[in-house]
Amino acid sequence: MDRQPWMSAADTRRVMEALTAGGAAVRFVGGCVRDALLGRPVKDIDIATDAPPERVIELLEAAEIKAVPTGIEHGTVTAVVGGQPFEITTLRRDIETDGRHATVEFTDDWVADAARRDLTINALSLAPDGTLYDPFDGEADLHAGRIRFVGDPRRRIEEDVLRLLRWFRFYAEYGSPPPDLDSLAACREMAPRLPGLSAERVRAELLRLLGAPDPATVVTLMGEERVLANFLPEATEVGRLGNVVRIEAELGAAPDPILRLAALLAVDAGTARAVAERLRLSNVERDRLVAVAESNLDLGPKMEAQAWREAAYRLGRGTIADLAMIAWAGADDGDGWRELVADMAVWAVPAFPLSGKDAVAAGIESGPEVGAALRAVEDWWIAGDFGADRAACLKRLEDLVSRA
Repeated sequence: MDRQPWMSAADTRRVMEALTAGGAAVRFVGGCVRDALLGRPVKDIDIATDAPPERVIELLEAAEIKAVPTGIEHGTVTAVVGGQPFEITTLRRDIETDGRHATVEFTDDWVADAARRDLTINALSLAPDGTLYDPFDGEADLHAGRIRFVGDPRRRIEEDVLRLLRWFRFYAEYGSPPPDLDSLAACREMAPRLPGLSAERVRAELLRLLGAPDPATVVTLMGEERVLANFLPEATEVGRLGNVVRIEAELGAAPDPILRLAALLAVDAGTARAVAERLRLSNVERDRLVAVAESNLDLGPKMEAQAWREAAYRLGRGTIADLAMIAWAGADDGDGWRELVADMAVWAVPAFPLSGKDAVAAGIESGPEVGAALRAVEDWWIAGDFGADRAACLKRLEDLVSRA
């Protein structure tokens, strides 16, 4: 394989030279190799080496490169150059596995390291001179869109059940129909073991799957194979998910995994909270799911502009945008939605011009009455489509006080 520009970039060369200066053997692994072979843009650069992690740190620090022991017990050190991270992992072999974690020992055997990887396309490695190492025919699989496990699929999943979800995620990112039947059969058989995984690992893999260019077809397959039923039975709106993906592409928007998850779920607010807890979503992610699930807003192109502006003010710009996308995805008629979403995107949500100090200055005693008075003026301001300025709002406040 010809050397790629990302391989010759100054920061990349600096890291590789720091390691090889100490006699370590190094190769590129992971997504940078897969994407380079497919002609896709390379993002993250991962490196494998035969040097133990402590030695990796020594070599990096000797070259004045920041070294972060991000997963040193499993052999991973992150080098940071110019703000860019390079994940460096020592070659390993599995000593013991329990379906969730592996006990490993470090090795200098590149084939043994490749053999412990989950998929053939992940067992590829690329030397700095452009030589490709492919012990399990991963390059042919990659170009064919064939996602298959290294060796026996069932054994690979038994070693780490998360590999089941990773198979579907990589199928969404790199695969082409039909799926590898042996791999699919093993995933179907082992799916009942998914609840034994940590929620954090499932969350990370699910969101990466939903961030694929078009996950709907693969999510459909997961439903048909009874995989979803074992960890996300609420994921029934696959058609709506597919429509959100289409709309994002139409608008030129980046894939939004949480929006896609919200579109996929058919839940009420209580169940949305339960799903968020089960997946250990962040508070922000949980709140997005719940806000979508609990809304009964009849949002659509025929809605009066003042009404959707009030909803945007009360619910927040992010929530109204999520609701619009999901409502559009579930609509029978697509007419007018693009214009509505465009109008929402450019409308600047105004700030209510009064505060508690204004209420006290108007003669209202500190306490609950201040909030009540401000809410009354705010409701009047909203009903007027936010047209009243500060002076008009103060006048309204004064009128309320005088009538009290």
